[in-house]
Amino acid sequence: MIKLIHQNNSKVAAIFKDEEQLSGYSENITKTFWKLAEDFPREKIIWIEEAQQNNINEEAFAEVFHHDLIMVSCAVKTSFFSEDIGYVDQFPFANVNWSVLYPTWLMSSDIGGIYASAVLKFKKEFQQISNFEYLLNAIAKLGQHHGLFCYHAPQLAIKKATELEYKATTQDLFSFTFQFYKKARGIILLCCFAQYKKRYPLRSLISTGLKRNFFNTEIDFADIEVKSSKSVTNNSIDVIIPTIGRPEHLLNVLKDLKKQSLLPQKVIVVEQNPDMGSTSDFNFAADDWPFKIQHIFTHQTGACNARNIALQEVTASWVFFCDDDIRFKSNVLHNAFMSSVQFGVNVLNLNCKQENEVNTYLKVKQWASFGSGTSFVYSEKLKNLKFDLALEYGYGEDMDFGMQLRNQGVDIIYHPDIKIVHLKAPMGGFRAKTIKPWEKTEPIPKPSPTVMTFIQKNYSIPQIRAYKFILWLKFYKAQDIKNPLKYKINMQKRWEASEAWARKIANK
Repeated sequence: MIKLIHQNNSKVAAIFKDEEQLSGYSENITKTFWKLAEDFPREKIIWIEEAQQNNINEEAFAEVFHHDLIMVSCAVKTSFFSEDIGYVDQFPFANVNWSVLYPTWLMSSDIGGIYASAVLKFKKEFQQISNFEYLLNAIAKLGQHHGLFCYHAPQLAIKKATELEYKATTQDLFSFTFQFYKKARGIILLCCFAQYKKRYPLRSLISTGLKRNFFNTEIDFADIEVKSSKSVTNNSIDVIIPTIGRPEHLLNVLKDLKKQSLLPQKVIVVEQNPDMGSTSDFNFAADDWPFKIQHIFTHQTGACNARNIALQEVTASWVFFCDDDIRFKSNVLHNAFMSSVQFGVNVLNLNCKQENEVNTYLKVKQWASFGSGTSFVYSEKLKNLKFDLALEYGYGEDMDFGMQLRNQGVDIIYHPDIKIVHLKAPMGGFRAKTIKPWEKTEPIPKPSPTVMTFIQKNYSIPQIRAYKFILWLKFYKAQDIKNPLKYKINMQKRWEASEAWARKIANK
């Protein structure tokens, strides 16, 4: 392990390899960072702000760095970007829960680290970046998109400040936006500054708008072997399936589970039928299955409620969240378990596509959502978690559940090579059209109150503001009011109606 100790990002104070102090390196911290990676490509490089030398929890480094494609930092007193990054980025990685191990590309120079083999992948593109904090965030932002696992790890420090100081200037924010997002985001950032902060940083926009953009730059980690040092032995699996009115598709799912090379120990089927006089369509529970089937019948409809009921019955070490209209090969559960062990993760989001749908994402990576019908989860991490019934029959319940996991320190990883086919069977989705009470009011809320509930729970204030601005901008061409002033007044009324309904369903 290499320790790079620096003085407030300005120059190198000392360098240690294990307990031996190294000499002969430049005082320039970024030049030394690259040189250390070249000289010690098999080591992990730990950066430490000089004032934090006695505030390090050394035992935590071994726990956090459990494979070679991990980058972490701990914001003890400072972080680079403030919440203003939310005007550009509405993903969960940009709204950090600082109290837990949280997936994020937002890096601090206080304490952190990365393996040198991963650092070297970025030298060709980033060696001209002179600001060390900007460089760390650049590596994490681009790296995360291509399979680098990036985290805020509070356990790296013994003590932390109650409030953080943010170092990035407005020009840094605009520069980073134009370099690591689509160019249009820079214009959105300017508009949000003008609308919400009453600031007009045109000089920052002009001075950074022509900088090189890295949005589509490829980083290849294929030659870095990922093998987590975490120990996992129990491969018992329960499967949970909410279903309504599709017995033939459910039967096919059970047949696919029957063929698994790693069999589940129990399949929990929660069947719903709103007709109070109805009986079950599930007439094959007594068939010859190599696993226990636990069948629950309820007249209360809703996938959120059904999954909550099923989660109470889980007893295995792992849970496969399964839809009732998917098909999959016989090695899916085995591959999901082995990949969870390989990457040392507790949640694996499988690749669920319709037939002939193009696979857009080709790398194992940290994932911004959660698939409530296509995920493999370590059941210990599901304790005390529930799908939010305020989001029933709406949108966002799976993303909200993913946020609950992240806020408990659980990362969600997408795996492109473990595939499931989503049939999108007839009577899919909500099965029957549900008329929401707000759809019969004037003005009709925009966005949907369930979406509003999700963003109010899980977005920072700048993220909510940017979401609002982008929503209004995109919706303008799809509606009839073309007078911009009238449109703005109308949309503000619809936004406020959505907020009012969100309060109602949240308190229901």
